[in-house]
Amino acid sequence: MCLLHTRMGGEGIPPEVHDAFDEWLLVLDGELPLVVDNQWFTLSAGEYVVVPRGKTHHVPPGSVGTLLLVDINAPTA
Repeated sequence: MCLLHTRMGGEGIPPEVHDAFDEWLLVLDGELPLVVDNQWFTLSAGEYVVVPRGKTHHVPPGSVGTLLLVDINAPTA
């Protein structure tokens, strides 16, 4: 498992795919626009989403606040 605590200042994160792990994104404060396989979400403080391994996702510009990223490297069933 890998934890990353990051402060977003509106810059966004380009598209990425993680084939080896799921990624859990928790918004600690602020607001996070997120696109997972072309489906748009807007998460507010206290909300989270789990991005399954193999899914393309990105944060468009406009995300402002604190984000906790947890990469969950667990065996698949």
